Formats: sequence, C-alpha cells, structure tokens
Amino acid sequence: MAKVVKKQELKILRYEDGQLLPVEHRPVQEFPVKLVVNGRELATLIGSPHELRFLVAGFLRLQGFVKSLDDFLALSICEDVGVASVQLRGEVPETLRPVLTTGCGSGITFALPVPPAEPSGGEGQRFIPAAVFALMDELARRAGRYRSHGGIHSAAVGDGVSLILYAEDLGRHNTLDRIAGEALLRGIDLAGKLLVTSGRVSSEMAAKAASLGISLIASRTSPTDVAARLCEAAGITLLGYVRGGRFNVYVHPDRLDLTSVRASAECRVP
Repeated sequence: MAKVVKKQELKILRYEDGQLLPVEHRPVQEFPVKLVVNGRELATLIGSPHELRFLVAGFLRLQGFVKSLDDFLALSICEDVGVASVQLRGEVPETLRPVLTTGCGSGITFALPVPPAEPSGGEGQRFIPAAVFALMDELARRAGRYRSHGGIHSAAVGDGVSLILYAEDLGRHNTLDRIAGEALLRGIDLAGKLLVTSGRVSSEMAAKAASLGISLIASRTSPTDVAARLCEAAGITLLGYVRGGRFNVYVHPDRLDLTSVRASAECRVP
C-alpha cells in the first residue's frame, strides 16, 4: 500500500526590527496539470488550481488545436491526480516543437502565432483614457488573491464600458489562456475588446491577444520590444505603465479617443 505523505504546514517568519516573528501567511498554490489530448500527453500546465477547464480550453484554443466548442468531444479534469483528458475531433500533429517562453506558470507554447497580415477585429473601435483607467482600477479591486497571498497575476477584458471577463493565475499568460477558454466555453466574442493585465506584456501575450482579435492592451508594467512590434503589425494599441492617471503609448495611438479630454481641458482655460 502506498504511503500517503501529508503536507507539512509551513511556519513562516517575517524579519522586522532586527528579529524574526511568526506571521499568518499562506504561499500561493501551484498546481501542475498533465494535459492528455486524444490519448497523447502533450504538456504539463502549471497554474493556479481554480477553474482548470478554462485554463485547459484556452491553452488548446490559443495553440490552434481548437477553434470552437464543436472541436471538443470531451473535456474532463481529475484534480485528485492532476490530469486533464481531452478528446478532440481533429488529429494532434505528429511533430510538435515546444518553445520556452518568458512567461511564468506554463512557460511553454508549441508555436508563437503571428499577427494576421490584415489586422482584424474592432478596427473602428476607439477607447477613451477614462475607460482604460476604470478597467485597470476594477482589475485591482478584484485581485483578492494577490492581497491575501501575493504572487498572483490578473487580467480582464472589457468593452470600454464594463468588465466582461476576469481571470487570476500565478502565470501572467495563463490569465489570458483562462480568458480565452472561458470566452470559448461561454460563446463570448473578444474581437475589438480592451485587455488589461497586471503583468509584463511579452511577445507570447501580444501574439495570443492578436489571435483573439483584441484591439487594445494595457499593462501596469512594461511591454517588451518584440511585443510592441507584434502589436504594431496586428493593429493593436499597446499601453504600458498605466497608473496615476498616466500611461505610455507604444503603438497605434489612433485607437485612443482624446476628444472628451481635450474638450474638458479647454473648458478649464480661463
């Protein structure tokens, strides 16, 4: 009979004023899930343990294995052993080349998708800066796991008026996989929408957002140079350091509607 090893409760100490004191704190949970598709083990996803169906569905969607719900024959997750079993209508390619990414969490992709030759999705959509700040503020309000544990990333999608989808995970691009998966399972079109994220916008984040038709990406931190070039090619407005009523615009400032801001400034002129 296999011996069951109980998890030891960590005794965490905090250094303060020259001494170590016990503190009430639980580290963020890291949960590996072996992904088996059509009987073939593809990868092990490492993320947070909640709503794993969204993570799995979104990962498969953004890797190009599925495009709609009809592509799924079955999706089951056994959390006891950490296995996600998926049956798809299509065949899994025989040769897959994993690419290590800069992202925390899963940190792997089978192909970095390239932006479409012609930008698609919400080409005429424009956003006022107030909508960006409002969605970023809502993202911060909902990030309860960060406040209680630390180390959790969050992301949200909105339409410029209200928040549509929200996700948290220890991996920043896992949050985008979760949003993609939930949107797929619930039939929500993400084309032309605004994406805000707590983490850095890297090339894989930009490529995934482009494949979903996102029109604007905003981050509390910085994008990479490759992410900026991908967004430029995909027609995505890219904002960084969104905080304190300010942000940097890296590409496509034309998607920002500054009319109301200018009008307000003119009204204040004596």
